[in-house]
Amino acid sequence: MTNNHRWHQSRREALPSGARVAGLYRGAFLADAFAIDLPQGATRDVLALARFAFERPAPWVNALLALRDRLVGGFGIKTAGALRAGTPGGAPRIGIFRIYETHADEVVLGEDDRHLDFRVSVMRSVAGDSLTAVTVVHCHNLFGRNYIRLIAPFHRLVVRSALERAARSGWPAEAGA
Repeated sequence: MTNNHRWHQSRREALPSGARVAGLYRGAFLADAFAIDLPQGATRDVLALARFAFERPAPWVNALLALRDRLVGGFGIKTAGALRAGTPGGAPRIGIFRIYETHADEVVLGEDDRHLDFRVSVMRSVAGDSLTAVTVVHCHNLFGRNYIRLIAPFHRLVVRSALERAARSGWPAEAGA
C-alpha cells in the first residue's frame, strides 16, 4: 500500500522545459518550480486543480497579503483586494491571479504591474500523477527587485503551502471516479 504521507509533500523541481512560460526563464529575476504528487483518481482537469490549490489561500496567507497591502499600497502597487476584484468585463481569475491561458494540461496565471510582471504556470504531468507550479518574475525597476528579494522566502512558503493544503484536503476526483 502506498504511503499517503507522500501525497501531502511538495518538492522543489527543476524548471520544466515544456512549460508554456519556459520562454520567460531567460532574464528572470526569480524562477522556481514546486511539484506535488496527485493520487490515483484525481481529476485531470488542470483548471479545477489550479482553482482548488490557489483560489482559497490559508488564513495565514491572507494575513500576509493584508500586511503586504498595508506596506506597499502607498506605492501604487496593486493590492490583493484590487486583484481579487479584477476589472468589470476583465479576464477571469483564480483568487488574485489573472488567467492568461488555459490548456488541457496547463493554466498560465499572473499579473503585470508597474514594478514587475509575473506568471505562474500550473501544469499537470502527462501521466496525470503530479502537479507543478512554476513561477517566473521579471522586474521593471529597483523597487521590483527589492520587493522580490523581500518576499521570495514567503512566496516559496505560500506556493508549497497551497499545494500541500490542497493535497491534505483531498484533490477533486475525476468525474465518474
